[in-house]
Amino acid sequence: MKKIEEYVRNIPDFPEKGIIFRDVTSVLQDAEGLKLAIDSMIKLLDGVDFDVVVGTESRGFIFGVPIAYALGKPFVPVRKKGKLPCETIAAKYDLEYGSAEIEMHKDSIRPGQKAILVDDLIATGGTVEACVKLIEELGGEVVKIIFLMELAGLKGRDKLKNYDVASVITYQGN
Repeated sequence: MKKIEEYVRNIPDFPEKGIIFRDVTSVLQDAEGLKLAIDSMIKLLDGVDFDVVVGTESRGFIFGVPIAYALGKPFVPVRKKGKLPCETIAAKYDLEYGSAEIEMHKDSIRPGQKAILVDDLIATGGTVEACVKLIEELGGEVVKIIFLMELAGLKGRDKLKNYDVASVITYQGN
C-alpha cells in the first residue's frame, strides 16, 4: 500500500519560482488515495470527544463531510462572505495580498458544543484562526483542528498554539 505522501503531486515553481505547490487534487482523483486521506484524518481524532465537524470552504468541505458522515456527526460549513442564506456572523483575516472574510450561520454552533475543525492544508493559518474565532463567538469549544497537509515553514501553527492541532503530512518548507 502507498503512503499518503505518494498521492500528493508536487508542482515546482508554482505559483511562483522557488515554491513547490502541494496539489491535493491528485489525492482526490485516486480512489485509494482519497480513502487513505479520509481514514488518516479520522485516525487523528481517536479518543477525541466532539459534537460537530466544521469545515472551511472549499476543501474543508471535501474532507470534513466524509469525516462527519463516517463518525455520525453533523457538518457545519464556513463560507466566503455572502454565500450563506440565513443570519450569519463574520470574521476577517489577512491574506498574502489583502484580506478576506468568512461567515457561518448564527445557529450552526450551540453554546457548549465541542467542535473539530477540518481543512486540507495549513499554511499561514489565517483562515483557520478566523474560523476558530467564529466557533468561539457562538459559544462553541474547538477541541481539535486537523489538516491533511501542513507547510511548517509558514508557521501557521503559531496562530493556533492554544489548540490541539494535527496534520497527516508535514512538509518542513514553504
